[in-house]
Amino acid sequence: MGGVTAASFAPILLVLGDEELLATRAVTEAVAKARSVDPDVDVREYQAGALVVGEIAEMLSPSLFGGRRMLVLRAGQDARKDLVAALLAYAKNPDPDVQLIVLHLGGAKGKAFADGLKAAGATVVPAAKLKGHRDRVAFVRDEIRRAGGKCTDDAAETLIAAVGNDLRELAAACSQLMADTDGRIGADTVSRYYRGRVEVTGFTVADAAMVGDVPAALEALRWALHVGVDPVPIADAIADGVRTVARVAAAGRGDPFQLASSLGMPAWKIRSAQQRARGWTPEGLVEAMRAAADCNAAVKGGSDDRAYALERAVFSVAAARQGGAR
Repeated sequence: MGGVTAASFAPILLVLGDEELLATRAVTEAVAKARSVDPDVDVREYQAGALVVGEIAEMLSPSLFGGRRMLVLRAGQDARKDLVAALLAYAKNPDPDVQLIVLHLGGAKGKAFADGLKAAGATVVPAAKLKGHRDRVAFVRDEIRRAGGKCTDDAAETLIAAVGNDLRELAAACSQLMADTDGRIGADTVSRYYRGRVEVTGFTVADAAMVGDVPAALEALRWALHVGVDPVPIADAIADGVRTVARVAAAGRGDPFQLASSLGMPAWKIRSAQQRARGWTPEGLVEAMRAAADCNAAVKGGSDDRAYALERAVFSVAAARQGGAR
């Protein structure tokens, strides 16, 4: 029985694209599938740019001891010519007990490697960044469907408006909605959930910090981190909150609908930013931008304590508003 299931594995999987969430998920699912057939599958990972042909030969050659093997080759676009030649030769007659997974960004660099794997019959898993709004709506609907639920287009639109475009944050929000509802998700479900639990998003942290409400900002931040929101989108939301208020404040107190085209943002966002801009001075906003930039650098630069960097940003932004109000 196990042999029949094992035969369904693609001997070569090409994960093609630059969206980290989709690429990581493709590898995770392939490993889980392999382990469901053979819990002792030998999984090894390599960076293509650091790999030489000799190292990979042993992994790809038939094993004396049997058993399934999985070779994950990251950053395939960085592979040197001799490695590419060896892998393309192998791809023409792959070992049925080995699954080769190549991750490739999908750009011009190393294109011949990706094209060669496709020509050899590799199974392609698309992992390109989603560029259009419709793609993100489809992503949200598919996330809910994969988890066993149903989601309307309107619900997906509402969720994207509440959470933003970051796929990691959208995936976390979909997972949270599925955990907290019966799985039938309409726009009213999303609106109701985010009215009661908006602190799941980084934008709530930013909005509270921008009006100087430190307790609310910290509570929202700690809740977001607790439910698994990635620190990067929260840092981005704080930076976006400061930038938006600065741009709207500089444009004056005009009608939001008239300002929408010149500022390139929706009227509702301008109206909201005009309310948050009260009490800010240009000097205070400059200080807040510096705090947001420091936070971004710490969070994206692999700081040991990203939660602390975010908390410090909340205090700094609120202090900048206080300083400017004097």
